[in-house]
Amino acid sequence: MQVWGFDLGPWELFGLVGNACFGSRFLVQWIQSERAGRSIVPEIFWYLSLGGSIILLIYFFQRGSIIGVLAYLPNFVPYTRNLMLIAKEKKMSS
Repeated sequence: MQVWGFDLGPWELFGLVGNACFGSRFLVQWIQSERAGRSIVPEIFWYLSLGGSIILLIYFFQRGSIIGVLAYLPNFVPYTRNLMLIAKEKKMSS
């Protein structure tokens, strides 16, 4: 199927879901910061970052795009580490 001159098949839809997941984290962070009246990074930000990166990494592997793979592969380290720090903090406070 073509939309606005672009091929839109199953893999493109998969990539768009990853892009939407990855991009939505900024909207979530902005809303949370506005509500708090200060800059904060909510836990869901890191889950969206990790989920979007996984989906986009799979998409770029499937497409054979070394640029996309190299762009998303290193992201797992800081995203996972932030989630580990959050879990540690929750455990210490309970």
